[in-house]
Amino acid sequence: MAPADSCLDVGPVRCAWAPYRRGEPAEPAARAWLAAQLAVPEDALALWRDAHGRPHLGPAHAGLDANWSHSGERLLVALAHGAHVGADIEWLRPRPNAMTLARRFFTPAEAAQLAQLPHDGAEAWFVRLWCAKEAVLKAHGRGIAFGLERLEFTPDGEGWRLHRCDPELGAPGDWRLHAFAPAPGYLATLAWRPR
Repeated sequence: MAPADSCLDVGPVRCAWAPYRRGEPAEPAARAWLAAQLAVPEDALALWRDAHGRPHLGPAHAGLDANWSHSGERLLVALAHGAHVGADIEWLRPRPNAMTLARRFFTPAEAAQLAQLPHDGAEAWFVRLWCAKEAVLKAHGRGIAFGLERLEFTPDGEGWRLHRCDPELGAPGDWRLHAFAPAPGYLATLAWRPR
């Protein structure tokens, strides 16, 4: 990973973000950052993917979890101690189909909440909601294939709060989320729950 733009520690999670070249695999850069955090040589870092494509650290790092995301020209990598972590970063660009996607993939209540907002506001809230949902689903281990409609958020201040979710995800109160702007024009969300 190129030198990180910055790092953030929140709860049991440490994350970093850095420039990313579109079209290149993100895993080598994520692996480099994780190896540095764990003080092991890159080639000695045991990292494998399960049947759903979720990355896992090897047995030498039991109790730790890693996840990463890339969008536009930024990469976000997260490492959690004693928690399952999901990370999502989104490039803030025009999304003219935001409401079509919301009606198709979000819960009816979420789509209705977005539909009540002015167009510009709805796009920004759509990205925040997408980012929150994807971070939780990545921490869970199945990603968006599990179903974006299987968890429901409600507006909470400047962000979203997990209100209801499929029992496979645990209880809404098990989850912690942290949304932030890692760079101009980007939004990121970390989601974690205790192991």
